[in-house]
This record gives sequence, C-alpha cells and structure tokens, in this order.
Amino acid sequence: MTRQGTSWTSILTTLAFGVWSATTTTVALAAPPVDAQPVDDFDPPSIVPTDRAVDATEVPPTAASGPEICDDGVDNDGDTVFDCGDNDCKAHPACKPDGGPEDTAARCADWIDNDSDGVTDCDDDECNGQDVCMGSWDRPGKATATGGVGPGATASSVDYNAAPADLIGVRGDNDGERSDQLCADGIDNDNDGLIDCEDVGCRLDPSVTICRPAGNIRFSVVARTQGTYDFEEKKSNVEFSAIQLRALGQIPYIQNSFFLLSFRAEKTPRMVFAMFQIPIKGGHYFNLNSGAGSLSLELVRSVHKRLLVDPAFYMLNGFEQGNGAAIEFGGPIDKRAKFLYRAFLAGGSGRFAGNIGGTFFPDGNTNFTWSTGAQLWMNLIGYYNRFDSPLLYVPAPLTLSVAVGSKFDQRPQERYPAVNVQTTFRYRRLVILGEVYGKRELNFGSWQAAYNAQIGVLAIKKRLLFAGDFGQYLTTPFERPPTTLGYDLRRQNQETQFRGAAHVYLWRELFMLTLLYADRRVLTTNIVDGVDMPVLSKNKDLRLIFQFRF
Repeated sequence: MTRQGTSWTSILTTLAFGVWSATTTTVALAAPPVDAQPVDDFDPPSIVPTDRAVDATEVPPTAASGPEICDDGVDNDGDTVFDCGDNDCKAHPACKPDGGPEDTAARCADWIDNDSDGVTDCDDDECNGQDVCMGSWDRPGKATATGGVGPGATASSVDYNAAPADLIGVRGDNDGERSDQLCADGIDNDNDGLIDCEDVGCRLDPSVTICRPAGNIRFSVVARTQGTYDFEEKKSNVEFSAIQLRALGQIPYIQNSFFLLSFRAEKTPRMVFAMFQIPIKGGHYFNLNSGAGSLSLELVRSVHKRLLVDPAFYMLNGFEQGNGAAIEFGGPIDKRAKFLYRAFLAGGSGRFAGNIGGTFFPDGNTNFTWSTGAQLWMNLIGYYNRFDSPLLYVPAPLTLSVAVGSKFDQRPQERYPAVNVQTTFRYRRLVILGEVYGKRELNFGSWQAAYNAQIGVLAIKKRLLFAGDFGQYLTTPFERPPTTLGYDLRRQNQETQFRGAAHVYLWRELFMLTLLYADRRVLTTNIVDGVDMPVLSKNKDLRLIFQFRF
C-alpha cells in the first residue's frame, strides 16, 4: 500500500526554498499577535500599579485624632473627611458660600456650594471639564520630560486612558513586553528601562491580564459564533462555534509565578489546557503543562489571535502531537533578551491536543508516544515573542524575528526527527509570517514537508485588517509501506490551501467581525482492484464570524 506523493528531491527543494523565502525575502522588505496550545491568557499578579498616581494635594494627610480645623486641608479628627466636607465644619465661616462661580479646580473641590444654586462641587454643571471632576475614563494623562513613556516615566506620567494601541511602541517604549509570560519574568525584555508591569505594553495591551488591578484569580472568556456556506455541498450552517473559559492566577507564595486552567465548552465539554510556570532566576523559568512540546506558532493560539482565525491544519497534522504532559525550560540568552531559548520533554497520548486526562488509541495501538526538542528565538530587529498576536490594530514598529527549532517525536506508528523555521516581520501597516516544517519518517521511509506564508495589511487603523495565506503539505510515498494505515497516517495526505479574510474591529481589538474564504484541496489514494487510485477532494467555504473576548 502506498500513498500518492512527490519525489524526495521536490520535497527538499520546496523545504529549502521555503526557508530561503521566509528569511531572505523578509529581510529585503525590512528596509521599510494568542491556548501546545499554550494560551495567551495568564494572570500572575505581580506588583500592580494603580490607574494613576494620586497627587499629595488630592488626598490630605491624616493627623492624629483631634478637633477638626476647617481651613488647613488636613483631616484632623481622623474621620476620613476634611475641612468643609466634615460635618463639624458646617457652621464655620470658611465653609459659607461667597456667591462666586464654581469655575476653578479649587472651588470645585472645596465641599462648598459657592454660587448657592443647590448643587455642590462636581455636581454643578459649571465644574464640567475641571480635572478634579474627571473620572479615570476621561482624565487626561500627565506629561513628563520623557514624554510619559520610557525610562524615567511613572504610572502617573502615562495617559492610560487613551486607546492602548496609541501608546504602545511609541515615545521610548520598545513594544517588546505584551504577554503575560514576558510581563511576569522580572526582566526588561525589550530594553526600554521598564520592567514587567511598569512597561507600557504590559499595562495597556488587552491580552495582558496580570497587570490589571484585580485579585489573585481572574476569569476570562473567548466566544465565537459563525455562519458557514459550503460551496461544494451547497449547504449552510449557523453555530456558536467556540466558548473558551479560563481561570488565571498566581501560584501562592511564588512571586512572578502563574497558572492557567482552560476549559472549552464544545459538544463534549472538556478541560483542554493547564499550565503552571515558576521563575528560576534572571528571566529563566520552569513550566509544567498539559500540551505537546510544540515548535509551531500556530499552536500558540486562541480564537482571538490568528490572522486566519484557525491554524493551518497541514502545518500541524504531520508534525505535532497531542501529548499528555510536558515540561519546559526557557529564558534569555543575552542580557537584552534578543535571543531566547526553550527546551521541552513531553509524553503521553491525550484524547485531544492538550487535554487533561484520557488516552487516544483509535487503532488499538498502545505504543508510548513522546517528544523532545529545543528552539532558539532571535529578535533581529525590535521585539516579538511567540505569544504575541499578529493581528494589527494600529501601525506597528519595525520588527524582524526568526525562530529555529528541532525535535524528535515518537507516535504510535511513527518515529521522526523534524526541523522548523519561522519568521515574523512587522512594519507599520504590514505583517508577514512565514513557516517551514520538515521531517524524515524513519519507520516507513518518507520525506514530508509543509510551508505556510501569511500576510496582513492594516487598511484602516483601528477598523479594518485584510489577511491571507497560502501553503502546502507535501509527502513522498512510503519506501516501506505499513500493512495498515493508522489514524495518524491516514490523515497525512498532500494538501494545498489558500485563504483570505477581512477583519472588522467593532470595539477596539476585542470584538471583531470576520469574513473568511477558504479553498482547500486534498489528494488521497484509494485502492481499487489492488491499484492505487488518486482522488482529489475539494472544499470551498465562506464564513462570517463574530468573536469576542473579555
């Protein structure tokens, strides 16, 4: 029994060309981001700054208990109110209306109805626009000599009430800390002088949960509903296609640690992912999780974080596996965190990728599965990490990163070494992603390769993003065909796919409407009278998707 395939020289040529194009082509362009499934939502609560620092003049100092003095700006009797706000001062001459207008910050915060119109301070319409009467939503930020962002800035110097994407990556911020992992490692990953929750990206990026004022445990939801029309079957369907629930928090007594529990409500509700991470020293970490030790960025995903909504099946099917448990070590190689490493060891057969508990033996094959590998991440220009979202919401600073990894996998029927190369390029309104995966199957003798190229263009800032991708999965026939094709082998068929999408941001980058078209063609082999007969199946569908995250 053989499979439809191409020559091994074609595979190697494709693999080499994909690696070259994913790097050199992107470099030529350089002259001008996410549940493996590590999820992008983690919540280690470290030191959490407040929304804004309070001036010493806004909250008066409290003196020891004593009689209230009504004109010194001090809560003398310790009852939490001071001067004319204290009932003890109602009859004091300093607290009588003088008939003048409520037209200054001082007069709008003195607890006196100065113009005797029946409303006091910020309740008076004349106080509209005064800084003391603005809430955290509309209060303007405070400027500093550094422009409010970067080394020397403080929580009170940044306009945290502007649109988050307007402040990230500008005026001294290097836009390199925008994930819960990097915002909880205790180092300045992007070398802009601000560490973890002091960094603007950690404070403002909506995908970062650890730096928001909250308790030690947070709850998060990603929801997606979609309507689909299948052009081949001429059928349509509407469904609530995904609800993912996450519990995030800090591991007690371990600073900068965190855990994540992810629950997916589908036809069979299940816990799909668990992660526990603790720091070691200097930004290095130890991680225990329920997912596979993966190399592909496509597995670092949530409903919210992929340019084409779902990962390309052909990039994962023949190369990644859903293991039962994995341990990982990682951290920076250099002081600026331009180069990072990660190494992993995983084993077991989860029923689903990253599932908690259960095994998957569809063919009655109980061979033990395991995987081990390592990856080097290189930030050549700017900073981009594997948990970042490639979705552009506002123009982005120049970024070029390359990841190179390798691993050895044993599946129920297969054993193979694999290599993976990925590159990410961002500049202004353009993002380009390239990935190449290749492996040599040892048991049956086969070369397999897959590549995927994605592009995103921000057509309208904060409103419209166009995206598209193209890729293939190629394989040579088995040199030593198995007597039976197991579950994994049956799904390894030659495939070509291209997709296009338009993302409309309905509310910030959290509520989106997506129109997605996909054209997928799979070449399989049927045996008829002992002869291999190739069969080409086509699938074309159009989806309208609403997705929301909070």
